[in-house]
Amino acid sequence: MIEFGHLTHVGLRRELNEDSYYGDSVLGLWLVADGMGGHDYGEVASALARETIARETRDGTPLVDAIRIADEEIIRTSRQRRDALPMGTTVVAARVNGSRFEAAWVGDSRVYLWRDGQLVQLSKDHSYVQELIASGAITRDQARSHPHRNVVTQALGVTDPRNLNVATVSGEMLPGMQLLLCSDGLTEEVEDEQIAKVLALRDRSAQECVDTLIAAALDGGGSDNVTAVLIRSH
Repeated sequence: MIEFGHLTHVGLRRELNEDSYYGDSVLGLWLVADGMGGHDYGEVASALARETIARETRDGTPLVDAIRIADEEIIRTSRQRRDALPMGTTVVAARVNGSRFEAAWVGDSRVYLWRDGQLVQLSKDHSYVQELIASGAITRDQARSHPHRNVVTQALGVTDPRNLNVATVSGEMLPGMQLLLCSDGLTEEVEDEQIAKVLALRDRSAQECVDTLIAAALDGGGSDNVTAVLIRSH
Protein backbone atom coordinates (compact mmCIF):
# COMPACT_ATOMS: atom_id res chain seq x y z
CA MET A 1 0.00 0.00 0.00
CA ILE A 2 1.25 3.49 -0.90
CA GLU A 3 0.57 6.63 1.10
CA PHE A 4 1.73 10.01 -0.18
CA GLY A 5 1.81 13.64 0.85
CA HIS A 6 2.28 16.68 -1.37
CA LEU A 7 2.55 20.45 -1.13
CA THR A 8 3.88 23.42 -3.07
CA HIS A 9 4.45 27.00 -1.88
CA VAL A 10 5.46 30.13 -3.75
CA GLY A 11 8.07 30.90 -1.09
CA LEU A 12 8.73 34.27 0.51
CA ARG A 13 10.58 36.12 -2.26
CA ARG A 14 8.79 35.19 -5.48
CA GLU A 15 5.48 36.46 -6.82
CA LEU A 16 4.80 33.48 -9.06
CA ASN A 17 4.98 29.75 -8.35
CA GLU A 18 6.65 28.09 -11.35
CA ASP A 19 6.73 24.62 -9.73
CA SER A 20 4.29 21.89 -10.71
CA TYR A 21 3.74 18.43 -9.24
CA TYR A 22 1.67 15.31 -9.78
CA GLY A 23 0.70 12.31 -7.69
CA ASP A 24 -1.43 9.29 -8.59
CA SER A 25 -1.13 6.08 -6.57
CA VAL A 26 -3.40 4.18 -9.01
CA LEU A 27 -1.14 5.05 -11.94
CA GLY A 28 1.91 4.71 -9.70
CA LEU A 29 3.37 8.03 -10.88
CA TRP A 30 4.66 11.02 -8.93
CA LEU A 31 6.68 13.98 -10.16
CA VAL A 32 7.98 17.45 -9.36
CA ALA A 33 8.85 19.98 -12.09
CA ASP A 34 10.59 23.30 -11.36
CA GLY A 35 9.99 25.88 -14.10
CA MET A 36 13.10 27.93 -14.74
CA GLY A 37 13.04 31.46 -13.38
CA GLY A 38 14.55 34.00 -15.72
CA HIS A 39 13.08 32.22 -18.71
CA ASP A 40 9.67 33.14 -20.10
CA TYR A 41 6.81 31.18 -18.66
CA GLY A 42 8.57 28.69 -16.45
CA GLU A 43 5.18 27.84 -14.99
CA VAL A 44 3.93 26.91 -18.49
CA ALA A 45 6.95 24.65 -19.05
CA SER A 46 6.56 22.83 -15.71
CA ALA A 47 2.82 22.34 -16.26
CA LEU A 48 3.47 21.02 -19.79
CA ALA A 49 6.01 18.56 -18.38
CA ARG A 50 3.51 17.38 -15.78
CA GLU A 51 0.63 16.94 -18.25
CA THR A 52 2.76 15.29 -20.95
CA ILE A 53 4.46 12.80 -18.62
CA ALA A 54 1.16 11.87 -16.95
CA ARG A 55 -0.59 11.42 -20.32
CA GLU A 56 2.22 9.34 -21.78
CA THR A 57 2.45 7.17 -18.65
CA ARG A 58 -1.30 6.51 -18.79
CA ASP A 59 -0.80 5.44 -22.42
CA GLY A 60 1.87 2.94 -21.37
CA THR A 61 4.97 4.91 -22.41
CA PRO A 62 8.09 4.08 -20.33
CA LEU A 63 9.11 6.84 -17.92
CA VAL A 64 12.32 7.90 -19.70
CA ASP A 65 10.53 8.10 -23.06
CA ALA A 66 7.69 10.10 -21.49
CA ILE A 67 10.24 12.65 -20.21
CA ARG A 68 11.86 12.86 -23.64
CA ILE A 69 8.48 13.48 -25.24
CA ALA A 70 7.87 16.26 -22.70
CA ASP A 71 11.15 17.92 -23.73
CA GLU A 72 10.07 17.91 -27.38
CA GLU A 73 6.58 19.14 -26.47
CA ILE A 74 7.93 22.13 -24.52
CA ILE A 75 10.37 23.05 -27.31
CA ARG A 76 7.58 22.83 -29.90
CA THR A 77 5.20 24.95 -27.81
CA SER A 78 7.87 27.58 -27.20
CA ARG A 79 8.58 27.84 -30.94
CA GLN A 80 4.89 28.20 -31.72
CA ARG A 81 4.67 31.06 -29.24
CA ARG A 82 7.82 32.64 -30.72
CA ASP A 83 9.26 33.16 -27.24
CA ALA A 84 12.38 35.33 -27.09
CA LEU A 85 13.98 32.78 -24.74
CA PRO A 86 13.24 29.06 -24.53
CA MET A 87 11.02 28.14 -21.58
CA GLY A 88 12.46 25.39 -19.43
CA THR A 89 11.86 23.14 -16.46
CA THR A 90 13.65 20.54 -14.41
CA VAL A 91 11.80 17.32 -13.59
CA VAL A 92 12.12 14.42 -11.20
CA ALA A 93 9.64 11.56 -11.48
CA ALA A 94 9.10 8.21 -9.81
CA ARG A 95 7.09 5.16 -10.77
CA VAL A 96 6.21 2.46 -8.27
CA ASN A 97 5.09 -0.91 -9.56
CA GLY A 98 4.52 -3.53 -6.88
CA SER A 99 7.74 -3.87 -4.91
CA ARG A 100 9.89 -2.01 -7.47
CA PHE A 101 10.48 1.67 -8.10
CA GLU A 102 12.10 3.61 -10.91
CA ALA A 103 13.09 7.27 -10.69
CA ALA A 104 14.25 9.56 -13.50
CA TRP A 105 15.35 13.17 -13.54
CA VAL A 106 16.65 16.08 -15.60
CA GLY A 107 18.14 19.10 -13.82
CA ASP A 108 18.53 19.69 -10.08
CA SER A 109 15.19 18.61 -8.66
CA ARG A 110 16.00 15.63 -6.46
CA VAL A 111 14.87 12.20 -5.33
CA TYR A 112 15.87 10.87 -1.91
CA LEU A 113 15.36 7.39 -0.47
CA TRP A 114 14.64 6.84 3.21
CA ARG A 115 15.39 3.28 4.37
CA ASP A 116 16.35 1.75 7.71
CA GLY A 117 16.77 5.11 9.39
CA GLN A 118 19.02 6.50 6.65
CA LEU A 119 18.44 9.19 4.03
CA VAL A 120 20.25 8.73 0.71
CA GLN A 121 20.20 11.15 -2.22
CA LEU A 122 19.57 8.91 -5.24
CA SER A 123 19.76 11.61 -7.91
CA LYS A 124 22.85 13.52 -9.00
CA ASP A 125 22.11 17.12 -9.97
CA HIS A 126 22.62 18.14 -13.57
CA SER A 127 24.25 21.38 -12.46
CA TYR A 128 27.39 23.45 -12.78
CA VAL A 129 28.32 23.00 -9.11
CA GLN A 130 27.80 19.22 -9.31
CA GLU A 131 30.34 19.15 -12.15
CA LEU A 132 32.74 21.16 -9.95
CA ILE A 133 32.20 18.67 -7.09
CA ALA A 134 32.78 15.71 -9.42
CA SER A 135 36.06 17.22 -10.65
CA GLY A 136 37.23 17.89 -7.08
CA ALA A 137 37.29 21.66 -7.61
CA ILE A 138 34.93 22.35 -4.68
CA THR A 139 33.41 20.44 -1.75
CA ARG A 140 29.70 19.78 -1.14
CA ASP A 141 29.75 22.38 1.66
CA GLN A 142 31.24 24.98 -0.69
CA ALA A 143 28.59 24.13 -3.31
CA ARG A 144 25.81 25.22 -0.94
CA SER A 145 26.96 28.85 -1.08
CA HIS A 146 28.50 28.91 -4.56
CA PRO A 147 27.29 31.95 -6.59
CA HIS A 148 26.39 29.70 -9.55
CA ARG A 149 24.68 26.95 -7.56
CA ASN A 150 21.39 27.48 -9.40
CA VAL A 151 22.86 26.97 -12.89
CA VAL A 152 21.55 23.71 -14.38
CA THR A 153 23.29 21.94 -17.26
CA GLN A 154 20.21 20.02 -18.42
CA ALA A 155 16.57 21.10 -18.57
CA LEU A 156 13.45 20.15 -20.50
CA GLY A 157 12.67 22.71 -23.20
CA VAL A 158 16.22 24.08 -23.17
CA THR A 159 18.42 21.05 -23.86
CA ASP A 160 18.41 19.77 -27.43
CA PRO A 161 16.59 16.39 -27.46
CA ARG A 162 19.68 14.77 -28.98
CA ASN A 163 21.76 15.85 -25.98
CA LEU A 164 19.15 15.28 -23.28
CA ASN A 165 20.45 13.14 -20.43
CA VAL A 166 17.54 11.51 -18.60
CA ALA A 167 19.26 9.90 -15.62
CA THR A 168 17.62 6.93 -13.89
CA VAL A 169 17.85 4.79 -10.80
CA SER A 170 15.74 1.82 -9.73
CA GLY A 171 15.40 -0.50 -6.78
CA GLU A 172 13.14 -2.30 -4.35
CA MET A 173 10.26 -0.44 -2.69
CA LEU A 174 9.77 -2.36 0.53
CA PRO A 175 7.39 -1.61 3.42
CA GLY A 176 8.73 1.24 5.55
CA MET A 177 10.68 2.82 2.71
CA GLN A 178 10.01 6.41 1.58
CA LEU A 179 10.83 8.34 -1.59
CA LEU A 180 11.04 12.14 -1.42
CA LEU A 181 10.80 14.17 -4.63
CA CYS A 182 11.54 17.88 -4.27
CA SER A 183 12.50 21.07 -6.06
CA ASP A 184 15.69 22.90 -5.11
CA GLY A 185 13.60 25.37 -3.11
CA LEU A 186 13.63 22.72 -0.38
CA THR A 187 17.28 21.64 -0.57
CA GLU A 188 18.52 25.25 -0.78
CA GLU A 189 17.06 25.97 2.65
CA VAL A 190 16.93 22.62 4.47
CA GLU A 191 19.98 20.42 5.15
CA ASP A 192 19.78 16.69 4.47
CA GLU A 193 20.16 16.00 8.22
CA GLN A 194 17.03 18.04 8.91
CA ILE A 195 15.11 16.28 6.13
CA ALA A 196 16.16 12.94 7.64
CA LYS A 197 14.85 13.93 11.08
CA VAL A 198 11.45 14.79 9.62
CA LEU A 199 11.16 11.54 7.65
CA ALA A 200 12.07 9.62 10.82
CA LEU A 201 8.84 10.81 12.49
CA ARG A 202 6.86 7.62 11.89
CA ASP A 203 3.94 8.75 14.06
CA ARG A 204 3.24 11.47 11.48
CA SER A 205 1.46 10.96 8.18
CA ALA A 206 3.26 11.51 4.89
CA GLN A 207 1.26 14.73 4.49
CA GLU A 208 2.30 16.00 7.94
CA CYS A 209 5.95 15.29 7.09
CA VAL A 210 5.64 17.24 3.83
CA ASP A 211 3.95 20.14 5.62
CA THR A 212 6.84 20.18 8.13
CA LEU A 213 9.46 20.18 5.35
CA ILE A 214 7.82 23.08 3.51
CA ALA A 215 7.54 25.04 6.78
CA ALA A 216 11.26 24.41 7.41
CA ALA A 217 12.13 25.78 3.94
CA LEU A 218 10.12 28.93 4.67
CA ASP A 219 11.75 29.27 8.09
CA GLY A 220 15.13 28.95 6.33
CA GLY A 221 14.38 31.96 4.14
CA GLY A 222 11.94 30.72 1.48
CA SER A 223 14.14 32.15 -1.27
CA ASP A 224 12.47 30.11 -4.04
CA ASN A 225 9.30 28.23 -4.88
CA VAL A 226 9.33 25.02 -2.86
CA THR A 227 7.63 21.70 -3.64
CA ALA A 228 7.80 18.28 -2.04
CA VAL A 229 6.10 14.94 -2.68
CA LEU A 230 6.65 12.10 -0.20
CA ILE A 231 5.80 8.52 -1.16
CA ARG A 232 5.63 5.99 1.67
CA SER A 233 5.29 2.23 1.30
CA HIS A 234 3.34 0.29 3.95
